Amino acid sequence: MQEIHEGLDFSVDDDGEFRIFSVKFSTDGRELVAASSDESIHVYDLEANKLSLRIPAHSSDVNAVCFADEGGHVIYSGSDDNLCKVWDRRCLVTRGQAAGVLMGHLEGITFIDSRGDGRYFISNGKDQAIKLWDIRKMSSNVTCSPSLRDYEWDYRWMEYPDRAKNRKHPNDQSLATYKGHSVLRTLIRCYFSPAYSTGQKYIYTGSTDSSVYIYDLVSGAQVARLDYHEDPVRDCSWHPFHPTLVSSSWDGVIAQWEFPGNGQPSVPSRLTRQRRWRRRQRQFY
Repeated sequence: MQEIHEGLDFSVDDDGEFRIFSVKFSTDGRELVAASSDESIHVYDLEANKLSLRIPAHSSDVNAVCFADEGGHVIYSGSDDNLCKVWDRRCLVTRGQAAGVLMGHLEGITFIDSRGDGRYFISNGKDQAIKLWDIRKMSSNVTCSPSLRDYEWDYRWMEYPDRAKNRKHPNDQSLATYKGHSVLRTLIRCYFSPAYSTGQKYIYTGSTDSSVYIYDLVSGAQVARLDYHEDPVRDCSWHPFHPTLVSSSWDGVIAQWEFPGNGQPSVPSRLTRQRRWRRRQRQFY
């Protein structure tokens, strides 16, 4: 088997440093959408092998982006300007702006996951919270989120200030907020659980405190905390058909979990770290 590596040119005519923080395929596999440090969203046409659209989307780094559903016309984005935005490519030519904006996070957004129905999505934020959104509640005339910070803070090396932990956005448009995990040092991911095996009844996320957290979508209750790793868990993934999760951590370990979802303890069933097995005391919260 021959490996073929082909670079896709997302660059623009800009002398500044260009970084891509997030990238997703469209459902039909014909396009990629990417979030970048130039405050923009980029859509790449894989069949034409060229950048087909650049949207000046936010006023700071765009950390997260995804397609809303299989149609591919609607895109969700999240940025360090604390805003989530909804973009309809069918209206961009005439409007030249976002279809809507959703406020509620107090700090930058690290990741976005769509429910796939063109209506609901979740976002993870540096304010140590996941939020659930319904795009029918979005505003059309918001250009920026009011700054509520009266402290100096950088999530990459500082703990989240105690006085900020219970603050709420005065114009929060989210449907629900999920707290308990930690979003520090890196862009922590969050997801809906699979439709086939769970009916998307859970939300799950990595965490800086080395655990995987699972929340009930409706009640917001913490259903499980999967504890094995020794360093931040940046990403995790739930098998589309089986009650199995995997988590990846800065400790170099990939852990595989069995999650029955019936209140029974979940323990890692397989632990891999670069050619050698690693075992230690297993705990469940």
